[in-house]
Amino acid sequence: MILIRVRNKKIRKHPENRVFLAVLLCCTALGAYLALTGWSPDGTTAVLPAAAGFTHSGSDTASAAPDGSSALSDVKKIAITFDDGPNADYTQTLLDGLKERNVKATFFLLGKEVDRYPEIVQKIHDDGHLIGTHSYEHVNLNNLSDTAAIEQVNKTNTAIFDITGEYPEYIRPPFGCWKCNLDYETTMIEVLWDIDPLDWKTSNSDVIAKRVTSKVRENDIILLHDASESSVKAALKIIDELQNQGYMFVTVDEILFD
Repeated sequence: MILIRVRNKKIRKHPENRVFLAVLLCCTALGAYLALTGWSPDGTTAVLPAAAGFTHSGSDTASAAPDGSSALSDVKKIAITFDDGPNADYTQTLLDGLKERNVKATFFLLGKEVDRYPEIVQKIHDDGHLIGTHSYEHVNLNNLSDTAAIEQVNKTNTAIFDITGEYPEYIRPPFGCWKCNLDYETTMIEVLWDIDPLDWKTSNSDVIAKRVTSKVRENDIILLHDASESSVKAALKIIDELQNQGYMFVTVDEILFD
């Protein structure tokens, strides 16, 4: 059972935008098809010049790469995410490991830590990772008044914007507890997870990694933290194992909307 909730007020309140987008995509696809088949408005069929690596034979078979393999190979996507950072001791080590493996991750940051370590936040942003909001002080938003909960979110968003120049669009509330009535107070998208190995409960990185790799599926979102050595080691082990299995790591927006 997938444990991701997406709340996007802009999508909910403006369904006509989605209809327009769907029509536009259909028209674009039709135009591309007619161009490929050589159709012209006068009813004649144009002769298409052969492009490098592609010839149009009139058949419906898929194009192939020079080595004979399918050019449209299936890619198994997965997202790895990190909560509670940035951390002065471990986030940089994690960033180095992600760069070595050419992996993009999603970081849900605490505003209080953002204020303490702005240079790490800038590095996360510069490395091309997606930054989301966790809250300012890791509190259960459900236990706060609406005003206090919104302050936790907005204060963190502002802190991130002041460093990166971009406001976060995604939020992972601490403990997965979101105040549903705040859907109409913010346009942020709530992102939960599919796999939680409870990495904060053990210092054994092998155990953490096994809890993930033994149950992971395509399009899953993995929850981890970058606040301990064992979690960072486990994250890199998970990446190595799943890359060997053919998984490609992407940011959560690619999982939710692609």
